[in-house]
Amino acid sequence: MKTHYYLGWFNNFFPEKLGRILQEDITDRKSLVMISSNPLCAQEKGATERSWLDQAGIMFDTYHLINYSVQKKDAHALIENASVIFLLGGDTLNLNSFLKEYELSDLIRKSKAVVMGASAGAINMSAKWLCSEHFGYEVEISTVYDGISLGNFSVLSHFDLENNLALVQKELSSLSEEIDIYASNKDCVVRVKEDKVDIFGDVYLISHSKIHKLKETL
Repeated sequence: MKTHYYLGWFNNFFPEKLGRILQEDITDRKSLVMISSNPLCAQEKGATERSWLDQAGIMFDTYHLINYSVQKKDAHALIENASVIFLLGGDTLNLNSFLKEYELSDLIRKSKAVVMGASAGAINMSAKWLCSEHFGYEVEISTVYDGISLGNFSVLSHFDLENNLALVQKELSSLSEEIDIYASNKDCVVRVKEDKVDIFGDVYLISHSKIHKLKETL
């Protein structure tokens, strides 16, 4: 049963309720494999994301971080043997490029591991995502990028929706005519288990240019 978690960002730790749900979903705890969104940065260790799991009492036998210090073939072996794959937050574009360069996307799609992504990681789990200056990217032209495509939808994760709903709706209108878009702020989760989508926190669905808030189901 494939389980994917699209996370926002948690300034503290996972809420207790979410921690219990993760405990139930993550039963195989042999290997946690994290993928850096800043693969050139030796200081990027995924400490924050790992602390969320630690606080929830979810520990693993081994911990691994994939960045440029790991050979491509070794990275592939780590993905193939992972219990949980965690795409870290940070630089969305860098992570997108790294996934392509290291040819990780197809391996992640085929993996039976629980796949998680926080912020930039969650966005890159999408089928497609919009890179726009209105979403904080330093670009002059908005561009749609292909993600890992774990499901046929897009995710806008960890964005200040409360103050920018009209902007988000307008900016994502064109893409929402093609695929559904789940937009969330921090402290939010979209979980896909098999074909069932569950919501934790304040998450909005943008579909065919219309936006509405989804009912929490986790």
